[in-house]
Amino acid sequence: MFDRKVEKNITSVLFVCLGNICRSPSAEAIFRHKAAHAGLAIKIDSAGTLGAHIGSPPDKRSRTVGEGRGYHFKKIKCRKVNSSDFEQFDYVIAMDKENVRNLKEICPEEYQHKISLMMSFCEADEEEVPDPYYGGKRGFEYVLDLIEQASDGLIEHIKQQHT
Repeated sequence: MFDRKVEKNITSVLFVCLGNICRSPSAEAIFRHKAAHAGLAIKIDSAGTLGAHIGSPPDKRSRTVGEGRGYHFKKIKCRKVNSSDFEQFDYVIAMDKENVRNLKEICPEEYQHKISLMMSFCEADEEEVPDPYYGGKRGFEYVLDLIEQASDGLIEHIKQQHT
């Protein structure tokens, strides 16, 4: 999947969705929890390709469902992807293909290899993490199910590549 190796213990992950309000902050909270339990010291953040929610906390529905599963959203604030993210992070992981396209449009050529889809780290029927923003609670639960599954695969990938 990735054709480069990063020095051991220098791993960082940025999760990206459109508004950084539902999916990517959920991925940040889930992955932070799973990485800690796996004993991995990883820099983890999230951002959006659209800056409509800058400075806001994650969507209340995301927090409610995530906190119900034991994830913490403290200190997570919505922000927009910036040009330094591509240099700063080893992995830039988008929730859907639209965000992959958006990221590739603004990413310098030398960092394009860092961009991938979240669901590429697991075997699932879904290729993308769907946006639950306009749906009900079940949509938010389903998004967490997918992110948990893909996060497990990403943890294994990072262990194989970087430790």
